[in-house]
Amino acid sequence: VQLVESGGGLVQAGGSLRLSCAITGDIDASYCMGWFRQGPGNQREGVAVIAHSTYTTYADSVQGRFTVSRDKAKTTLYLQMNMLKPEDTAVYYCAAGRDNLCGVWSVDLPYWGQGTQVTVSS
Repeated sequence: VQLVESGGGLVQAGGSLRLSCAITGDIDASYCMGWFRQGPGNQREGVAVIAHSTYTTYADSVQGRFTVSRDKAKTTLYLQMNMLKPEDTAVYYCAAGRDNLCGVWSVDLPYWGQGTQVTVSS
C-alpha cells in the first residue's frame, strides 16, 4: 500500500486548502483511513478519519472547519480545510490500515504517506 499526499502550501488565516492523498495497493472499503498532522514541537495527532468509507471522526480543534472524504473509486482521500488558523500549521500525513476502533486516535496505522506542509500565516 502506498499513499502520496499533495495540496499543501502557504495560505493566510481564514483561507482554504484541499489536500489529496493518492492511494495504491491492496486495500478495501473496510480500511481505516485518515489525516494526521504534526506541528513544530508537537506530537502527531489525528485530524479527521473515515472508517468503512462512511463513518467519520474529527479532532475537536477542526470540527466544523475540516471535512474528510473519499472518491467513489476509493483511490483518493481528501481533506477540505476551511477557515484555517495559524495553529493549523503542520506537516499533514494521510494514513491507512485495519483498525477495529478506527478514529482520530488511530495514530498507529501501518501505512503512511510522506507528508505535505501546510503553513497558515496570521
